[in-house]
Amino acid sequence: MTKKIISLTAAVLLMMALLIPAVHADTTMYVYTENGGTLNVRSSERIENNVIGTLPYGAKVTVRSSYNGWSQILYPWVNTVSGGYRVDYAYVQSRYLISVKPAPYPPAPAPAPVPSRSTISSLNVEFRTARKVVPFTVISRPSRATGWVNLRWAPSVEAERIATCPQGKELTVLAELSDWYQVQDPVTGMIGFISRQYVSVK
Repeated sequence: MTKKIISLTAAVLLMMALLIPAVHADTTMYVYTENGGTLNVRSSERIENNVIGTLPYGAKVTVRSSYNGWSQILYPWVNTVSGGYRVDYAYVQSRYLISVKPAPYPPAPAPAPVPSRSTISSLNVEFRTARKVVPFTVISRPSRATGWVNLRWAPSVEAERIATCPQGKELTVLAELSDWYQVQDPVTGMIGFISRQYVSVK
């Protein structure tokens, strides 16, 4: 009889352990949203008309526990009558919390590469060969029929690409250089440089 009671008690305790959500010590987390937006803070762990505030991207929060996709956090509730506030529990979706402070949003753009002396020198040589022409049309001819030709901001393979031209793209030549054409896209109006070896005169 005693063994049955002990077994029954152990079974009940095991079921209770499975049903009761695990409670963790306070954990510091940070708000992370993919678009850099704010995170809704709710009065209960469900999505309905229960938003009581928002947290900005990167905000530091104290998480008391997490369960079933929700995290219980400490949050200052404003008392609309007295104007004061008290720190109490609130809820946010766990998927928008991470353990390390996220990088600022939007990400800082990568610094533009500084042209090397050799690049500047080759550009100067190429620009000295430039001559204006009566505008004429060329057609892009990539090395592969399914590829494209790069349109660059300067006549150098090290210059940044500003657009790509598929097979058969028509461009208007504004100036000739020894190895490049300065061209304009008649559709977009964009002006750039394209290697002469990848185009043919229409």
